[in-house]
Amino acid sequence: MSKNLVIIPTYNEKENIESILQVVMDLKTSFDVLVVDDGSPDGTAGLVKALQQNFPQIHLLERSGKLGLGTAYIAGFKWALERDYDYIFEMDADFSHKPADLERLLEACVNGADMSIGSRYVQGGDVKNWTLDRIILSKGAAIYVNSVLWLGVKDCTAGFVCYHKSVLQAIDLDKIRFIGYAFQIEMKYTAQKLGFKLAEVPIAFEDRKLGTSKMSMGIFNEAFTGVWKMRFGKLARKK
Repeated sequence: MSKNLVIIPTYNEKENIESILQVVMDLKTSFDVLVVDDGSPDGTAGLVKALQQNFPQIHLLERSGKLGLGTAYIAGFKWALERDYDYIFEMDADFSHKPADLERLLEACVNGADMSIGSRYVQGGDVKNWTLDRIILSKGAAIYVNSVLWLGVKDCTAGFVCYHKSVLQAIDLDKIRFIGYAFQIEMKYTAQKLGFKLAEVPIAFEDRKLGTSKMSMGIFNEAFTGVWKMRFGKLARKK
């Protein structure tokens, strides 16, 4: 068993899931993968089960219904900690995150970071196939979040992340409140406030070519209002 686990939440990702799992399996560094599928009606889970016949390092956690990105990762984190993985990763299923960059995120944590973040907005980072208004909205959101939380992370909504297990062990995962972009902000903010070292690693983010985006106005609104709840609320710290 590898000591590295990549968590990939899915909902209707049949166009991408086989390809991305194969790429991860082909990396020089050994990674186990946990797919957390929210009852995809398109048969995503069935494709994962077929691949499990050849790759025992691929695991599947099936949930009933579309329960949200944040809760999928929380379920994955708990699964990983129960099995004592050392490094736990968040990664999208749609190739917007390049699987080869998993090795660079791992390297950053092995070299001293407690949490490494695949960042579009540090020097060397890039965004491909986004419209100008979407880039402005995303960068503006980062400025807004940092003005409220003083997080000091240029890409605070990034969803390509590596955690050392100590970070997740210190957080009361049952008290994480948000499920969309705000979930990503809350995890970084909580880790930083608990004294962990965060590092941004430049990546090239490319918008999905296959499948349908899960972004919604509700997710955006949650992040907009959620930062104030984080600023004046209690940390999800284990007692």
